[in-house]
Amino acid sequence: MVSPLTTRLSQRLSALRAERDLTLEALAAQSGLSRAALSRMEKAEVSPTAEQLGKLCAAYGLTMSRLLAMVEESFPACVPEAEQPVWQDRGFTRRVVSPGSAALAGEVLDCTLAPDSDISYHRPPVADLEHHLVLLTGRLAVTLDDRRHDLAPGDALRYRLSGASRFQTPPREAARYMLFLVTP
Repeated sequence: MVSPLTTRLSQRLSALRAERDLTLEALAAQSGLSRAALSRMEKAEVSPTAEQLGKLCAAYGLTMSRLLAMVEESFPACVPEAEQPVWQDRGFTRRVVSPGSAALAGEVLDCTLAPDSDISYHRPPVADLEHHLVLLTGRLAVTLDDRRHDLAPGDALRYRLSGASRFQTPPREAARYMLFLVTP
């Protein structure tokens, strides 16, 4: 059975492609996803993974939270924890504490990266996106372009993301951090 969120997300993905006048082939080339996978997502035959959504967001120039906000009817003032969307993919858990919306410039994410993780992004989903990362627990190495930042609990890293980024945790220690995003 397909969830209502998956159905609304598939409709939004199809609409985004149509709004940009892209064929499945063109979107596949831009996103690095197969034409067949894109078709299955747009038909709600499968629920996309966080990695797939990340690639689509990069192709569309959207943050994942902004994409998810597009499938909501409106934004509530209070977002109870039980209603905050959670994405999990290969040792990475991302809870959207305060989702973005068309009416709001910012969003807040609660992220946990498992021990011995190494996640790289070749480009941001939105150029020049402002980030404020606060490490709550563990250790986290964040490389922005070619500059590495080794963070300890309580450290804050502020930056505008314009190029490649990489997030790494040590072998036996997870990292939990809050990420505040402000769309330009």
